[in-house]
Amino acid sequence: MKVTHGERVVDPSTKLTKLDLVTFYDSIADYILPHLAGRPATLVRAPAGIEGQQFFQKHADTRQIAGVREFPGAIWPGHDPMIEIATREALVAAAQMNVVEFHTSNVTIGRGARATADKPDRLIFDLDPGEGIDWPKLVDATALMKKMLDLLELESFLKTSGGKGLHVVVPIKPAWDWDAVKDFSEEVVVHMAATLPQLFVAKSGARNRVGRIFIDYLRNSFQASTIAAFSARARPGLGVSVPVRWNELRELQAANQWTITNVHERLAKLRADPWKDYGKVSQSLAKAAKLLALARKG
Repeated sequence: MKVTHGERVVDPSTKLTKLDLVTFYDSIADYILPHLAGRPATLVRAPAGIEGQQFFQKHADTRQIAGVREFPGAIWPGHDPMIEIATREALVAAAQMNVVEFHTSNVTIGRGARATADKPDRLIFDLDPGEGIDWPKLVDATALMKKMLDLLELESFLKTSGGKGLHVVVPIKPAWDWDAVKDFSEEVVVHMAATLPQLFVAKSGARNRVGRIFIDYLRNSFQASTIAAFSARARPGLGVSVPVRWNELRELQAANQWTITNVHERLAKLRADPWKDYGKVSQSLAKAAKLLALARKG
């Protein structure tokens, strides 16, 4: 594929170019595509680099990206068809069209005639540190997030955000609708904020987060999205969101310690996929909801 304006600087802080970014996505395709396939995608495009104007794209437009698929419009009645990045061709073509970030929905959509998007198959808890929260405190808070989910008997998976925070991902059976899943995630966060108000806050907004961590449960809303594993971030340094094992949490140095220039060093050292069991997990929220209700009463 011809890369146009490959010399254009995407990140002035590192002088990384559009060609660097396109090359990165071509090289990481085998890792990122399993996290993109089957999920409605939201693309963050930065035609003038990350310091210029950025915009989100959820639907196909007049400038079609090669290889990008559309989900049927009927999946979300009343909405334009969402798009899917499921092939190397689509991934690299998107980068050529100045896409820096790839976000995905919490729902996986089949290809059948009755395919719908009304039942998510994962929860996201985005630990977003406010002003005054240092890295060790964020690590401690993330460990507490895992402990809370363990108490609810929910297996969870960890990844860096590539930005400032950490993401805790909980795969679930696609049995509850969006509102029920979001309400459950909110109740978990409200309980944690009520239990440790000096550390956690359940309300968004910079003022509310000063000296505390907002656990963003809004990622579980209808048509919300979260940065995909192995996607770059449109931030100085071009950090990458990277899956890690829970026993690596204390070893992490920053949420953006891996970038498009060094993430392959991490991958070369791995003996196994940190998320190798993700697809094997099948868990319902019904029991967790009962355990959470008991915890809130106690």
